[in-house]
Amino acid sequence: MPVYRYKALNPRGEVMDGQMEAASDAEVVARLQEQGHLPMEARLASESQAIGNWRSLFRNDSFAGDRLIQFTQQLATLLGAGQPLDRSLSILLDLPDDARARDTLADVRDAVRGGAPLSTALERQHGRFSKLYINMVRAGEAGGSLHVTLQRLADYLERSRALKGRVVNALIYPAILLVVVGFALLFLLGYVVPQFAQMYDSLDVALPWFTGAVLAVGLLVRDWWWLLLLVPVVVLVWFERKRRDPAFRLRLDGWLLRQKFVGPLLAKLETSRLARTLGTLLGNGVPLLAAMGIARNVIFNRVLWQDVDAAAEQVKNGHGLSSSLAKGKRFPRLALQMIQVGEESGELDGMLMKTADTFERETSQAMERMLAALVPLVTLVLASVVGLVIISVLVPLYDLTNAIG
Repeated sequence: MPVYRYKALNPRGEVMDGQMEAASDAEVVARLQEQGHLPMEARLASESQAIGNWRSLFRNDSFAGDRLIQFTQQLATLLGAGQPLDRSLSILLDLPDDARARDTLADVRDAVRGGAPLSTALERQHGRFSKLYINMVRAGEAGGSLHVTLQRLADYLERSRALKGRVVNALIYPAILLVVVGFALLFLLGYVVPQFAQMYDSLDVALPWFTGAVLAVGLLVRDWWWLLLLVPVVVLVWFERKRRDPAFRLRLDGWLLRQKFVGPLLAKLETSRLARTLGTLLGNGVPLLAAMGIARNVIFNRVLWQDVDAAAEQVKNGHGLSSSLAKGKRFPRLALQMIQVGEESGELDGMLMKTADTFERETSQAMERMLAALVPLVTLVLASVVGLVIISVLVPLYDLTNAIG
């Protein structure tokens, strides 16, 4: 039977932290309630060790990532257990060590005690909570099911983080491989090759053209290594500044979407993010036009961002969501068909969530396939370059040895 870690409040209001064997987290909650405790959290012990304790939620100044997810889950659990909102915030206020985190929660609690809705209190926190987060909370308040909305919001945030994590993890190994082999190649060219160049100069022998080219590159790396390190930095700084230019960003994003392998992958990734955000908002009672205005902010590609903007205008004029998104001819056809089915069946929010699940799986599979092909390809190319350099500097020495022998 799996072991769960739990946090709960005893009748005296003290925080309890312990472990319990149970078939599910629901059984842990039920047992704690039978003992007269107020459950705050119950998760597998392995997950708890990976995530860390509650104090890590407020280790940084802002609410983001795991911290925001855990804060949302904790608040949803307390509200679902029947605790008033201000009491729930007071309980959470006693837990963090970080002074700025306590100040934030204290400000939110004081605003709620003063009669402000939670969404308004969060909106006053100078951008610490996103527009999506605030509008979801506002929709939950309007529907009278704030704790359900917060739990859905926590699930959405966790899925979004997991998707981003899969993309980042897929790119880590090729990046490390490029950096390590790149520095090894620079060392080989900048230190080892010049040693052979001095030796061949002292022997005064005729060299093949490819050996001369490699030796020249080696001397260039040895004498101008600082420039070779500076140029990529300058290019990155220039690119980052150009990327802030809306016109350049639009051209770049359009070019990426037109690429044979990268384009479809980016379109699927952005489609899954858009569909999950829209489905979550619609499921919590946010009107479609307002949901589209919020959901477009989760899209990184500016071309697709403009397509959603144009689709919102079409929806405002009475057109369907699927036909409006189809006008840009950039979103995957399968996604548009699934959205159309959702519109015709009256279950658009549920179909959007299924669309997100479908394209998250496809994105993950595509990333795995691309990584499976990319790593051997990068390894082969880099190994070929290193091998070519070694052969180029050793061939004349081999010929010279044969001639002497």
